[in-house]
Amino acid sequence: MNAIIYCRVSTEKEEQAASLFRQEEELTKLAREHGFTIVSVIKERESGYSLDRDGLLRIIEMAQNGEFEVLLVSDDTRLGRGNAKIVLLHELLKREIKVYTFSSQGEYHLSEAESMVLEIVAVVEEYQRKLHNLKIKRGMKKAIQKGYKPQKNLKNIHQGGRERKELPIEEIIRLRRMDLTFAEIAGTLRGFGYEASKATVHRRYKEYIESAETGNPT
Repeated sequence: MNAIIYCRVSTEKEEQAASLFRQEEELTKLAREHGFTIVSVIKERESGYSLDRDGLLRIIEMAQNGEFEVLLVSDDTRLGRGNAKIVLLHELLKREIKVYTFSSQGEYHLSEAESMVLEIVAVVEEYQRKLHNLKIKRGMKKAIQKGYKPQKNLKNIHQGGRERKELPIEEIIRLRRMDLTFAEIAGTLRGFGYEASKATVHRRYKEYIESAETGNPT
């Protein structure tokens, strides 16, 4: 299995450099003993309470891309502290990525409290996803009920469902005239493959109205 070594200290003191070196050395040995292939070594000097860590964000990005199956750390505190630790564990475990620690010489097991919090986070995330999909479905249904025909109107959709990045302002105007809210318009466009937020739709509509008032509609 592919593995990432993650080493972290919380201060910029010179003596911490030795700790980073020791962590990497110990975790390299741990990877060798378990037959893991090291694909990256990430080292940083950041507070464990911070989410704004280059190393943490890189780990999450690599996890999303499926680049590794195991994260190696000296002990669980190196993952982070408080909410930052929960965020990283959630991102890893929902992708079935294992955490191994040198302190335990094996796979890290969640505490009862961590398991409970992560279960709650997973439930909330799932309901947020369902709510997001329902909003898209509602917007599309409302538009179609008002006579909107996406197969005729969305000229930006190419064969196979691929789209140009630019939002179709003419469709935003058309849906707005059907009394859809900006949130419903954004949901409808997302349902047809566009990356559209309520704020972006509102901005494009406002720009169009302003340019129309000056005699230069975009």
